[in-house]
Amino acid sequence: MDILYLLVPLSVVLVFLIAAVFLWALRSGQFDDLEGPAFKVLLDDDRPRASISKPDEPNSAPDVREDGFDLCQKKNDLGG
Repeated sequence: MDILYLLVPLSVVLVFLIAAVFLWALRSGQFDDLEGPAFKVLLDDDRPRASISKPDEPNSAPDVREDGFDLCQKKNDLGG
């Protein structure tokens, strides 16, 4: 029964803390636009970005570097 003297005030403090965080979120605009980010995911952007390879270039990242190192080869163990 003595534990209630600790748990009840602790729960009241926790409720006030949660309410303060919720009010801070309301005032800072966290809940202003709930539907906008969901619609942004669905929008299809067909414009090519600068980092995407052009359709004329079949592979913008070559498998072999300029110095002749093959990027696709599997590494052997360090012993040789």
